[in-house]
Amino acid sequence: MWDGVTNPQAVRAIREMKPGDHVFVYHSGGVSAVVGLATVRSEPRDDPKNPKSAVVDLEFIGRLKPPATLAEIKHNGRFGDWALVRQGRLSTMAAPKEFVEWMRKRRPKTGI
Repeated sequence: MWDGVTNPQAVRAIREMKPGDHVFVYHSGGVSAVVGLATVRSEPRDDPKNPKSAVVDLEFIGRLKPPATLAEIKHNGRFGDWALVRQGRLSTMAAPKEFVEWMRKRRPKTGI
């Protein structure tokens, strides 16, 4: 279960998730990077510990090797308007279609 999210933008992103959606797993501590893939397995619901937050169940698909570091994503130059580039510690957000396509070309065997 993805929980503990308090940023209003991130909570909104969780509330927009649907079962079957694929998500990138982003690690913001240490070396910031997209490190894995997961699938949304439940409808979003209120976080029982915090009514201002939301939770969703995820199923881990696998690690990305090598991960796509935030530095690499920024250096690419195509994603300057994306919240990840502007707010690197934002825990949850939608990925732009251009990023998904870039990841597919970069890692064709990941099943993205």
